[in-house]
Amino acid sequence: MPVITCIEDLKRLHQKRTPKMFWDYCESGSYTEQTFRENTSDFQQIRFRQRVARDLSGRVLDSTMVGQKVAMPVALSPVGSTGMQHPDGEILAARAAAKFGVPFTLSTMSICSIEDVAAHSPDPFWFQLYVMNDEDFVDALIERARAAKCSALVLTLDLQIMGQRHKDLKNGLTSPPKLTLPNILNMMTKPRWSLGMLRTPRRQFRNIVGHVNGVTNLADVSAYANEQFDPHLDWAKVARIRDQWKGKFILKGILDAEDAKMAADAGADAVIVSNHGGRQLDGALSTIRVLPSIVQAIGDRTEVWLDSGIRSGQDVLKALSLGAKGTMIGRAYIHGLGAMGEAGVTKALEVIQKEMDITMALCGEKDVKAMGRHNLLVPHDFEGRWA
Repeated sequence: MPVITCIEDLKRLHQKRTPKMFWDYCESGSYTEQTFRENTSDFQQIRFRQRVARDLSGRVLDSTMVGQKVAMPVALSPVGSTGMQHPDGEILAARAAAKFGVPFTLSTMSICSIEDVAAHSPDPFWFQLYVMNDEDFVDALIERARAAKCSALVLTLDLQIMGQRHKDLKNGLTSPPKLTLPNILNMMTKPRWSLGMLRTPRRQFRNIVGHVNGVTNLADVSAYANEQFDPHLDWAKVARIRDQWKGKFILKGILDAEDAKMAADAGADAVIVSNHGGRQLDGALSTIRVLPSIVQAIGDRTEVWLDSGIRSGQDVLKALSLGAKGTMIGRAYIHGLGAMGEAGVTKALEVIQKEMDITMALCGEKDVKAMGRHNLLVPHDFEGRWA
C-alpha cells in the first residue's frame, strides 16, 4: 500500500486504476481549459501570514453548513457519473462522508440512484437537481429526494447548455463504455475496475433510466443533456422549485455579484460560488478571484460557499479567510474514490482535515471560524480591475 500524504498521491493512483475516458472526464475542462487551470493556480497567488507564540491547544475545525453540524466546513460536491470512477461510487462516497461527518451531494446524473444511496448511507444526504424540459420528471425527482429524506436540495444554475469538453468527444464518452476495441484494451489494463463493474448492476444513469417514459437505456449523457436540460430556466422557475421543495435550498453556479443578489432574493439558504469546475464557460474567472465580491454583495444575507479548484486543506482555509462560510470539493474526493474506493474518499477527507489543522495552527488560530482576511497576504490586484 503506497503512503498517501496529499491529494496528488491519490490523483496518481486514480489515473492508474480508472479507464482513460473516465479519468479524462474527471480531469478536464471545456475548450482551452483556461478556467479549469486557473481555478487551482489562482489559489497559489494567495499567501498565509505566519503568527507565533500563541496558545494553540484545543484546536477546533467543526462548523455548520445551512444549520447542519459538520466535522469541518467541507461538503462533497455533486459529480456526474461518479459510479464510473469506481463501481458503486456514489454509495461508497456517501458512506465515507457520513462516517466522517461531512455532507455528500448526489448528482442528478449519478450512476447509483437516489434510492440506491438512501438504502446504503447511514445519514441523510443532499440532492443536486438539474432542471429538465420534462417538468413531470423534475417534479418526480424532487419527490423522490424528499422520500429519501434528503436534507437539502442543491439546484445547479450553470448547465442549461452543456459546455464542450474536447476529451469527452474524442474518447466517445458513454456510461457504461461502448465495447470498442480501444476501450476493451484499455479496460484490460484496469482489472480491479473491470471486475468491480462486472459485479455491480449499477452501470447506467439510474435516476433517469426507468423513470422517464420511453427511456430504458441511457449511455450518452451529452446527447441527453443537449436534448433535455432546460434552456428556459429562469428565476421564476427557481422560485417554483424552491416552493415545491420547502426545505434547505442551495443555489450552485454563481460567478457574478449581480446573480448572487438574485439568488439571495430567491431565498437561497446558501449560494455556491462555482464555475462547474471549469467545465462550462471557458475564459470565466476562477472562483477564488470572484469570491470576495460575492461575499461583499450578499454575505450578510445568506451563506456563501466556494466550489471549484480546491485541492488541499490550505485551499479550504484561503476560501474561508476570504469570507466563505463553507466549501465543496469534487475532484479531490473523486481522486480518492478512483484510487481506493470508500477508503480513498476517507483518506482524501483525512488529508484535507490534517492540512487545515496544521496550517490553521501555524497561522496562529485554533478555531476555524476565526480565520479571516487578517490571516492572508493577498496581491493588491488579485480580484482584478475589469472594464
